[in-house]
Amino acid sequence: MIDIVPVVLCGGSGTRLWPRSRKQKPKPFLPLVGDTTLFTATVLRCTRDHGFAAPMVVTGLAHLQHVEEQLPDCDNTRIIVEPEGRNTAAAIALAALSLPEDSVMLVCPSDHHIGDCDSFRAAAKTAASLAAEGWLVSFGIVPTAPETGFGYLKQGEAIAGAGAFRVERFVEKPDLRRAMEFLASGDYAWNGGIFAFRVGTFLEELGRHRPQILDAVRASVAAGKADGQRFHPDASTFAAVPSESVDYAVMENTDRAAMVPAVMAWSDIGNWQALHEALACDEAGNAVNGTAELKDCTNVLVISDGPRVSVVGASDLIVVVDGNEVLVCTPAGAQNVGKLAGAANQ
Repeated sequence: MIDIVPVVLCGGSGTRLWPRSRKQKPKPFLPLVGDTTLFTATVLRCTRDHGFAAPMVVTGLAHLQHVEEQLPDCDNTRIIVEPEGRNTAAAIALAALSLPEDSVMLVCPSDHHIGDCDSFRAAAKTAASLAAEGWLVSFGIVPTAPETGFGYLKQGEAIAGAGAFRVERFVEKPDLRRAMEFLASGDYAWNGGIFAFRVGTFLEELGRHRPQILDAVRASVAAGKADGQRFHPDASTFAAVPSESVDYAVMENTDRAAMVPAVMAWSDIGNWQALHEALACDEAGNAVNGTAELKDCTNVLVISDGPRVSVVGASDLIVVVDGNEVLVCTPAGAQNVGKLAGAANQ
């Protein structure tokens, strides 16, 4: 049986979900879909009951308290506390250097929503089997719309008997015309940022393509200190780690890239419109969280942490009230919320 270790990455500030998501308590630690926070839901998808090993969390000191408060089983979860954020290649390397070489890591962002957990776990086990054979595996989210906000994976030749494919190439976020072509072709999947790697294979490929990242992370781990379930890499050494995503550092360079197609009601909850699409709506497409009254409205999202919000005769509108901040935007404008002065200074 493959030892699958969930590695949950907790970072970022989620500025496009301002004013609800703020630096002191960003998106992963909020109950945006249902009563469970996105971080807790991520951990609960990968429990021992479903064949996974104890998880490992990589986070920063600023988020450590939220992680420990929201972990379902803090006593049995290893937490790596990054001295500073150096992007996903370094974060994954920290986890890999803390695990046996034959373990398989299931790398999961902490701020995504997955509506079909059974399909997620089935894809995870397929990906883990491939990873154990030496593949570096991405979840290829089967697209449902011509999204321009995601990177894409182009499906290559099938891997015999695996229900998976080689990745022919990684594609940057496309414009709408290209995204429509990708959707129509059936050969492309969204790159959801979920991966399965055998530890030894990942470290070998990272060392081949980005030895400076591996060497600096290895040095920071060697000089680091344990504190109960926490591990603190050495800060001065870690500061020398180049900041690069795992996609650029490894996945786009390796000849071992594979993808497992996944249909699992996935959303990155990347902005308020993405959240609206992930929530249960009434027959007019409206969704409400908090105290609100909607009359003659269609496709309206209202979220309020206190004040009553009343909306009449509106369509395609998002209203968010959080403390003394009020956001009103259209679905098209939701992508630009992070550029507001309020979000930048949160």
